[in-house]
Amino acid sequence: MAIVVAPKKDVSINPLKSSAPLGAALAYLGIDGAVPLLHGAQGCASFALTLTVRHFKEDMPLQTTGIGEVETVLGGAENLEEALVNVAARMQPAFIGIASTALMETRGEDFAADLAAILRRRRELDRTAVVMAATPDYAGALEEGWSRAVTAIMESLVVPGERRGRAARQVNVLAGVHQTAADIDALKATIAAFGLVPVVLPDLSGSLDGHVNEAFSPTTSGGTALADIADLGEALATIAIGEHMRPAAEALEGLTGVPSRLFASLTGLEPADALIAHLSKLSGQEAPPEIKRQRSQLLDAMLDCHFFLGGRRIAIAADPDLLTAMAFFLAGLGAKIVTAVTTSSHSPLLASLPCEEVVVGDLMDLEERAGAAGAEMIVTHSHGRQAAERLGVKHLRMGFPIFDRLGVQHRTSLGYAGTRQLLYEVANMFLADIGEARPEDFAAAEVPAVTLQEGRHAGATFAAG
Repeated sequence: MAIVVAPKKDVSINPLKSSAPLGAALAYLGIDGAVPLLHGAQGCASFALTLTVRHFKEDMPLQTTGIGEVETVLGGAENLEEALVNVAARMQPAFIGIASTALMETRGEDFAADLAAILRRRRELDRTAVVMAATPDYAGALEEGWSRAVTAIMESLVVPGERRGRAARQVNVLAGVHQTAADIDALKATIAAFGLVPVVLPDLSGSLDGHVNEAFSPTTSGGTALADIADLGEALATIAIGEHMRPAAEALEGLTGVPSRLFASLTGLEPADALIAHLSKLSGQEAPPEIKRQRSQLLDAMLDCHFFLGGRRIAIAADPDLLTAMAFFLAGLGAKIVTAVTTSSHSPLLASLPCEEVVVGDLMDLEERAGAAGAEMIVTHSHGRQAAERLGVKHLRMGFPIFDRLGVQHRTSLGYAGTRQLLYEVANMFLADIGEARPEDFAAAEVPAVTLQEGRHAGATFAAG
């Protein structure tokens, strides 16, 4: 059991968290034909745009209402209306997702009423689905913003009513913000192997998987289709990944009656086993041979790698659900979690982590505590690279953003195969420190003298044993 603590600091040094509006924008980017619109100042969108472009290495259709000093005082409804009309006319999106920022939330405007009035008045917006989520920067972080955006999508676009079972083989998947495009692809393949049809929301594997379109698109190309969102209530069941997806799962279940199952993590042998057992129950089928083979390969990898992970002292800094997944994964292989830092305290799972305390803080908290605890590796996003350099320890990049490595969207860490891939990556980082033995190393070592008779006796004893 861990104690969750929040040190009182006047300023955050080397921040760990990304803002809630950015989390909402990422969720909106998982919808086909979408444009995220941040309701706030130009700078709010600029920082979010910079991080997303550096992480995904792609252009981003991120827009802003461009609130200035006058609108901050008098209200930003006119800017919101003008932005919606301009985006709809120039970019012709199927979906516009609005995320509010702290600048406008602090003023206390009634965004829902403003948006409803705009949609009634501007009939040119009738062809565009518009959703707004309240995501002030001061309330939560990346996971909370993602969660609120997905919940708002549910409440606005899903057709309500008891229709469960019309699409008897459909399974809804509410992906967490810490899933990569490759994670989602792997999960889709696993679900399809049981004869089920996955519908993922948000689906970054279609929109931000690093593909080249035949022609320029001003909106997202790929992702969850609006028609599929409307029909989520026809599914057999819903799978939600991460505690931050619980509100969205509960909202969908309340609207449609589709039962949901939440998985805190899908990384590791036990979580992967739980997923496969659930899919087997839903489909009425035994796990396919290729899935069983992947499990056997993971077991072999665990046997091979635990020598290099047992007893290692590891520090982790991440959003709550990613922190939970990595802490249990590494501790299960014999590593010791000596430091755990997170962005918010919303997850009840934090108290169950295999460490003494979880600090709601920043990367300075990580660096200070990891150094004092003698950590051998830190696990966090790319902003932790300077801390790793100063401490002289290894740095496993996990989370958002990762901008100093390529291919991060094609990296998997869930299910049997993804867990195996992550396991090898971590073990190889420690294995790299073990040098090859040289002849001179043996020559320099002191070898006790053994008589011929003693040597024969020892050999006979060994052979007999």
